[in-house]
Amino acid sequence: MTSSPPMGLKWRSSFWFATFVVGLGVATDLLVYSIIIPVMPFQLERLGYHSVSALTGWLLFAYSAGLALFTIPIAMLSERYNTRRSPLLAGLVLIVGSQIMLMEAPNFAVMCVARVLQGIGSTMVWVVGLALLCDSTPEQFIGRQLGIAMSGLSIGFLAGPPIGGALYNHFGFRGPFICGIIVAMVDLIGRLLIIERKDALLWDLDPAAVVIIPSGNGSTLEDEKSPEGPITPDVAPPVVQPPAEPSPSRISLLSVIIRLMGSSRAVVTITITFLYGIIYSAQEPTFPLHLQDRWGLDSGKVGLVYLAGVVPTLFSTPLAGWYTDRRGVEWLSVICITLALPWWVVMIIQKSLALFITAYALGSFFISGIISPLVAELAAVSRNIEGVGYGHVYGAFNLVYGIGTALGPVIGGQMYAHLNEGWMAINLLSAGLLFVCLVLAFCYTGDDPLLGKLMRRLA
Repeated sequence: MTSSPPMGLKWRSSFWFATFVVGLGVATDLLVYSIIIPVMPFQLERLGYHSVSALTGWLLFAYSAGLALFTIPIAMLSERYNTRRSPLLAGLVLIVGSQIMLMEAPNFAVMCVARVLQGIGSTMVWVVGLALLCDSTPEQFIGRQLGIAMSGLSIGFLAGPPIGGALYNHFGFRGPFICGIIVAMVDLIGRLLIIERKDALLWDLDPAAVVIIPSGNGSTLEDEKSPEGPITPDVAPPVVQPPAEPSPSRISLLSVIIRLMGSSRAVVTITITFLYGIIYSAQEPTFPLHLQDRWGLDSGKVGLVYLAGVVPTLFSTPLAGWYTDRRGVEWLSVICITLALPWWVVMIIQKSLALFITAYALGSFFISGIISPLVAELAAVSRNIEGVGYGHVYGAFNLVYGIGTALGPVIGGQMYAHLNEGWMAINLLSAGLLFVCLVLAFCYTGDDPLLGKLMRRLA
């Protein structure tokens, strides 16, 4: 090429920078989503509305509706035109615009429209952002990098509600929204700087290339370092094995669905994602009520219990990604589900608050560890199905997760309101769904599912 390469091409196109940008995008998305949780009921009351809890539920639904309705178009367009950076920028514009609309909304209808726009912006972060990260990352490090990026989910959700409450108390209703907009502007810098892999390839730089260093005994060692380092005389030069060059996907939506449905790994991963969405969100509308009814906790103490569940996820998600790269998806998914399941039963016991908090923290730690294997498995599915790109599989992931998290609060809220032992019923349902996930993961997850390993050993 005649022109000079962009400034900072190497680090701007690296998979570590992509991990940072995507992780920051996920954290920003969850921050602006959760920072308004403590303040929206007060704003609805100020505007003269009644049945605030029901209206808040519809605002949650509006967000999920925007996310679900626009996931498939965004995924298809991203793959068809082989572009990641532009949708990420558009998504951030929508998130900022939705925050301004919510901040200045004169009535409930405008609030619902703003939440729909926020859901659309979030879709671009989750679908296109994860696809961009997989584009730029060598295959053997995808699980680790996805795990690190997904820790942004815990960071955003951990920081949002307490920051929102504090800003509301000191600066009024607009405080939390202005904070969200400022964080989004920081996020914008990363999205403007990042260089997609397809653009880096124009300058003969491939951030996703796998570097294989031949060892002295004839075997090979895979390394994530650049082949530009010093080479000793006794060691053969490293060999760079670039993955296939990204190309636009022209297959139709129906073809994508048929190809995904033809893969048992894809169907099982999508099913587990859907069930995980229900499990994760079923407690949301009832958790504060249960703590208040059983132990008389006020909102401040309920927030501290929430922290006990969120903080462990800061560690489990990146650890799960690291372990996935080394032992495989099949091992970690089964381990996490197995260790998470009993704690949903323990949370039924109402004799000790300390026992409840311990069970909640451990259950959250292990259940959040499922995310990294799921997204890594979808990356593997995409590589093994011709014509299906990362945008397609993460579009499916986002869609079913959005549906699951929309159904979960409705199911949990109805069970808690209409059953004598509503809290017990919710937790037993979650434990049952986790058992279904465990069976599916044991039989179908990974390149070599554990059921197949067991059958060969017994044969």
